[in-house]
Amino acid sequence: MHCQLARFKKVYNRLLQPDQCLLCLDRLHNHSLAICTGCQYDLPWLLHSCQHCALPIPEGDPECSACQQQRQPFTQVCCAWRYDFPLDMLVGNFKYAKDWPAGRLLSELLAGHLHHLQQEEQLQLADVLIPVPLASKRLRQRGYNQAQMIADWLGKALQLPVLPNAVKRVRYTQIQQGLNSGQRQANMRNAFAALQPELIIGRHVALVDDVVTTGATCAALSQILLAAGAKQVDIYCLARTPLHPGRN
Repeated sequence: MHCQLARFKKVYNRLLQPDQCLLCLDRLHNHSLAICTGCQYDLPWLLHSCQHCALPIPEGDPECSACQQQRQPFTQVCCAWRYDFPLDMLVGNFKYAKDWPAGRLLSELLAGHLHHLQQEEQLQLADVLIPVPLASKRLRQRGYNQAQMIADWLGKALQLPVLPNAVKRVRYTQIQQGLNSGQRQANMRNAFAALQPELIIGRHVALVDDVVTTGATCAALSQILLAAGAKQVDIYCLARTPLHPGRN
């Protein structure tokens, strides 16, 4: 039995630290990350974005037009990439095909990005991390919550506590994909509840998710956390979708 567990652990570690780059399949010489230097540079890094919601916008514009008209309840969205190729492929494989190495890689790169922002005094790290919860039905179908896994990897890399049960999805909601901004907001109304307000009061909280599209889910959760006594709510996510024609 001991030999079987040792073999399983060895195989699991090999999956998380492959010998090949996850994108180009070239042999890796540095096993600290499962991606080669060239592919890391080629990821769609989010270089110019709204300082509030992280929507990709032209260089020189501090905020998007939507945030100029009405700000969201969260303070800022911090993410590393635009939701574009090949980042969308890596996120999709992690989210729907149980590709743990892809999820861990992106989470570790995001942790490095957040640490860099902190060093440049562009970000004050949160006190605690809270993953965006999945509905129980969807969790049973998928078998895991990708936001929870990202939060755990971020927490380990940034040495921040994770509160997996601080909020709960109390109402099953329609899948957000394909809905416009107004429909997403209506879909998220009264969908969440704070379960551990004593762990939230007076603290700087960061919600963790994989991708932010319109921000409706994070806005609904932020309102719940602020009402429960949180001092500030930020969003840490892997990617932000650009504004597509016809989406509002």
